[in-house]
Amino acid sequence: MVDIAKLAKTVDDAAHKARSIPQLSEKTKYSLDDAYAIQSASIQRRLDRGEKRNGMKMGFTSRAKMIQMGLNDMIWGRLTDQMMVEDGDTISLKNYVHPRVEPEIAFLLKRPLGYPCTAAEALSAVDGVAPAMEIIDSRYRNFKFSLEDVVADNASSSSFVVGPWHRPDTDLENLGMIMEFNGRPVQIGSSAAILGQPVRSLVSAARLTAEAGEGLQAGWIVMAGGATAAEALRPGVHVRNSVQGLGSVAFSVTE
Repeated sequence: MVDIAKLAKTVDDAAHKARSIPQLSEKTKYSLDDAYAIQSASIQRRLDRGEKRNGMKMGFTSRAKMIQMGLNDMIWGRLTDQMMVEDGDTISLKNYVHPRVEPEIAFLLKRPLGYPCTAAEALSAVDGVAPAMEIIDSRYRNFKFSLEDVVADNASSSSFVVGPWHRPDTDLENLGMIMEFNGRPVQIGSSAAILGQPVRSLVSAARLTAEAGEGLQAGWIVMAGGATAAEALRPGVHVRNSVQGLGSVAFSVTE
C-alpha cells in the first residue's frame, strides 16, 4: 500500500525548504495514478498554508520529448498564487534547488472550461494570451527522475512569469520566440513547438483536468508548455522571453 500522505509531505517539504531528495521510486514502487494523488495531496498542503490555486501547467507538450520519454500523453501540474513571479521582478536562487527556465505561452480563462471541447470552444473561454516563462525545479538529486517521480513532484513546477495580456483571438500558430540571458539569445524557437499550436495544449489541459475530476476554472492561468529546451539559471542573469506579436516578459536572478 502506497502511503500517499507521507510521500506528499516528502515532496512538499523538499519544495518548501528548497532541498534535494532522492527519487521516491528508489524506495517505493508506485503507479502514475498514485503519482497524481501524491501531487494533489502535496498541493493541498500548500493550500492549507494559505496559498490559492490559480491555474495549471502542461508538461511534455513537445512530440520529440514525448517520444524521448516513451510517453503517449502529456503530464500536468498545479499552480498556486505563491508560484507567480511578477513581470520584471527578481528571484533568489536560495528558494530553488536547481532551477531552469523555458519560454512559453499562457492563457487566461474568463469562464470554466470542461471537456470534451473543440479548439474553437476552448478559445471562447479565453480572456487573454500572453508571453510567459516557467521556472521548473525538480527537487530530485541531479535533476534525475522517473515519470512517476516527476508527476509526484508537481511536474517540476516551481514558479511562472506572465507578460502583458493580448486579445484571445491572437494568432498563436507559429510565433517566433527568443529567450535571452543578459541580452544574449540562449534558446530560439516557435510556438509551433507546443503541440503544433498552443491552443491544442489548452484543449489537452481541459481533458486532463476533467479526467482528474477538476476542470479548468474561471480566472485560472494555463501554461501551455515549453517551446524550447529549458536553460539552467545562474545568479546575475536578466532573463527575457520575446514572442513575435506578443511582446516580452522578463525577470532577474540573484544568489
